Amino acid sequence: MDMKKRNPEIKYTQLFINNEFIDSELGLTFPVINPTTEDTICTVSEASEEDVNKAVLAARRAFSNTSPWRTMDASERAKLIYKLCELMERDQQYLASLDTLDNGKPYTESLGDVEYSIKTLRYYAGWCDKIHGQTVPCDGDYMCLTQREPVGVVGQIIPWNYPVMMLAWKWGPALATGCTIILKPAELTPISSLYIGALVKEAGFPPGVVNIVPGMGEIAGHAISKHPDIDKVAFTGSTAVGHKVMQAASISNLKRITMELGGKSPVVVCEDCGNLDEAVELCHNAVFSNHGQNCCAGSRTFVHESIYEEFVKKSVKLAHERIVGDPFDEETQQGPQVSQMQMERILGYIEKGKNEGATLECGGERVGNQGYFIQPTVFSNVTDDMTIAKEEIFGPVQVILRFSTMDEVIERSNKTQYGLASGIVTTDINKALTFAQTIRAGSVWVNCYDVCLPQTPFGGYKQSGQGRELGEEGLTEYLEMKTIVIKVPSKL
Repeated sequence: MDMKKRNPEIKYTQLFINNEFIDSELGLTFPVINPTTEDTICTVSEASEEDVNKAVLAARRAFSNTSPWRTMDASERAKLIYKLCELMERDQQYLASLDTLDNGKPYTESLGDVEYSIKTLRYYAGWCDKIHGQTVPCDGDYMCLTQREPVGVVGQIIPWNYPVMMLAWKWGPALATGCTIILKPAELTPISSLYIGALVKEAGFPPGVVNIVPGMGEIAGHAISKHPDIDKVAFTGSTAVGHKVMQAASISNLKRITMELGGKSPVVVCEDCGNLDEAVELCHNAVFSNHGQNCCAGSRTFVHESIYEEFVKKSVKLAHERIVGDPFDEETQQGPQVSQMQMERILGYIEKGKNEGATLECGGERVGNQGYFIQPTVFSNVTDDMTIAKEEIFGPVQVILRFSTMDEVIERSNKTQYGLASGIVTTDINKALTFAQTIRAGSVWVNCYDVCLPQTPFGGYKQSGQGRELGEEGLTEYLEMKTIVIKVPSKL
């Protein structure tokens, strides 16, 4: 591995407001920790409520009716997004290094995240000049037409598990529709977002269109959620924080909200799954991908009783073989968890699993004394009432439950406060269709898992969120619909 990739220079650590990097009003900073070594990577300016106010003012100016951004042709707006994509592509190895450094995910996965993020932004760039209203036939001497307009200034709060990707999911539709942005990256992983801020300026976006305010959720995030001059907030994170975001939005200006929250997603492996080894690998990747730090992780593995014992044996073998270590090593499949707090939280869930009677088949311990590494962990003989079967662990812990009938497993799959994703492995098309029609989840994957494409909408039922991201549906969350009625002469 090139040492430049392993030790990238940190170029930007200040707030990005109105196309300039500036210190926070109060001069506050916070450390960004390398989860592999536990060393401090850098210190980053910490946004206060005053800084959020400053960013909102810049975004509001950029959204004014006479501003360059608002008067720009839609096709020109697309060119700016395409230019940003070119710059991200130029610097994709550097961006991947930043995410691996402060997130801990393997470098190859970070590189894949950046490539996917570029595809997402390009997808939305293509929408810029294709957003339009309709003419509506109506009674009387009237002509009626609809016009779709940007919702305005939007606050976007993203999590630490996919730093560049979540930025792209939020920025793509916001920029395509002509909104202006205040982004709060997660305090654990802010440095790639700040670098992309520099690329925004290099691409030629007008000042104030994109503003980036790293800081604490309870301060900067709360200031965004309750700000009376922000028209919409988009949040990805935990369900608990989602409640707080909604409450703050409701008591301020009733701003529009979209939220992608937690999950406890089921993956059902039927007795007619076909190749059992392939089914085991699918379920392994569904939960262990990104170290289990994935909102739509297949964190409840339901396996038919006739193949249960063999499935568990093969799953344990795969977990034992999973390579945990330096995320910059090309052989590594799993790096550290993102923080000490996250590591301790996961280890706490593992203890609950053991105490409540689940069988710990493998793993369950911290790896080494430096870095936030956890062994890939597999539990069998898990029942629905156990904590590890009900709550989101957000770590490399596979929970394997047994089932007998399709009616039973569908009922059990739906018996959760969440509804983000789901999967089924079967060669019976009738079972697949029955599952897809009856499961209460925003995504259903048949004989695959976690296939999220820029073109397809993503979001959750129940307490897994509101609204959708990606696809054409992702645009509607950033648009207002205006109806225009014109009186016309009854006679020519």
